[in-house]
Amino acid sequence: RAEVVESGGGSVQAGGSLRLSCTASGFSFDVSNMAWYRQAPGNDCELVSTFSQDGNKYYADSVKGRFTVSSDNAKNTVYLQMNSLKPEDTAVYYCAADSLYTRRQPFIATACPKYEYNYWGQGTQVTVSS
Repeated sequence: RAEVVESGGGSVQAGGSLRLSCTASGFSFDVSNMAWYRQAPGNDCELVSTFSQDGNKYYADSVKGRFTVSSDNAKNTVYLQMNSLKPEDTAVYYCAADSLYTRRQPFIATACPKYEYNYWGQGTQVTVSS
């Protein structure tokens, strides 16, 4: 079964750090672009970061300088290192993989663009308390 599975979410205090993982299986991870989105209940879906296998990375302005995306092709895993977390980072974080193109512009909408990706994870909750 081809899928992506997120892990690493949790609860931290403001200023803390978390590292999210997205592990792919059943498809060619090393040629797939990857993306992280987040959405809190009642809030819009926001593109957080994208990662292309050619090394290009994109970050939303809201996380630039605090979040870092990286990958380990040997493990078929992409990571999102989140530092200096703020309460407004609280959301469910979703990993997405394998789209026709890689977003490198801001994206905020009422619904996440699942239709653009072949693989969409179940999400992992990140809660940041003040």
